[in-house]
Amino acid sequence: MTVMIMHSPALALAPDSDGFWRKSLAASLAVALHGAVAVALMLGWSTERPGGPAPRVMHTQWVVLPAPAPAPTPEPVAVALPEPVAIPVPTKPTVDPQVQAQKLEKAALARKRVEEKKLEQQQQRMATEQRNQALEQQRLSQARAASEKARAAVPVPTPAFDSRQYQPLSKAAPDYPERALDKNIEGDCSVEYTVNTQGHVENPKVLDGCHPLFIRPSLAAANTFRYQPRIVDGKAVAVPAVRNTFHYRIK
Repeated sequence: MTVMIMHSPALALAPDSDGFWRKSLAASLAVALHGAVAVALMLGWSTERPGGPAPRVMHTQWVVLPAPAPAPTPEPVAVALPEPVAIPVPTKPTVDPQVQAQKLEKAALARKRVEEKKLEQQQQRMATEQRNQALEQQRLSQARAASEKARAAVPVPTPAFDSRQYQPLSKAAPDYPERALDKNIEGDCSVEYTVNTQGHVENPKVLDGCHPLFIRPSLAAANTFRYQPRIVDGKAVAVPAVRNTFHYRIK
């Protein structure tokens, strides 16, 4: 800002002390004002109103890259393909009705032969048992016949059975044979023996009509019998030909 001071010729010509001092004051003020303006200008002061903050600007630049070189095309390589292998498809075998019938017939014949063989073995086993029984009975008959001949050669006193002097003390029943139980066999078996002077049984033997399965248990039971000895004239005597019959029954 500039202050202009106009000097009037009328005032210059009038020699007034008050005017002089006024001029000196005005000149001083003008010089001070000019100095302040100069200092402000040096410090960057401006009469223009400062504007707002400067906007940020983004600068872009287009860059063109060179096109890539094309890749080399590989040369085709001939590959030998394996020859197709034919896979055999399993076929369902056809069954001949005649062959099937022959197989069934053979199987039936084989079963029939097995059954016949079992039946034959069973019959042979039964025949063997019957033959053994017959031989056992024959042996017993021969032994009995020999015993009767021996008794006939030696005179045997007639036994006198006196219930007061001769009576059994204990008699155990025989065991029933398991084979006879399995076959549901029943029967009677008579045993003949001698009671000695001590009341024990001697020489027991079975009589005719005894089943072979009952012979052994009958003899074993007879050997366990105990009797009161017979006393004749104050002496114990043996009692021969004593008989006992065992009855085998399945209840």
